Amino acid sequence: MAFKIPREITPEALAARLNNGESLMIIDVREPQEWMEGHIAGATHIQLGQLLERKHELDPAQEMFMVCRSGGRSGLACEMLSERGFNVVNMTGGLLDWTGELVGV
Repeated sequence: MAFKIPREITPEALAARLNNGESLMIIDVREPQEWMEGHIAGATHIQLGQLLERKHELDPAQEMFMVCRSGGRSGLACEMLSERGFNVVNMTGGLLDWTGELVGV
């Protein structure tokens, strides 16, 4: 299956934006156990399987950064949401490539 991901960002670029004080909407689509093992500070947890039923919680006009463990599930999340008019960006490489701090560890 080929993802149709409209936009991507590297973990380094996302971390730089956070370190510059930007207030970003980050959606972590991993499973609950993965979330509890550590996540980006300020991220919102909506696991992939619940994303469409909870899309009403998201603002379609707001830029949202989708993250997961390796970039695959977040890519799928981007495809699902972009098809519905959401402004989404996939973080490539996922948290495996994240070098910043994680909370909840």
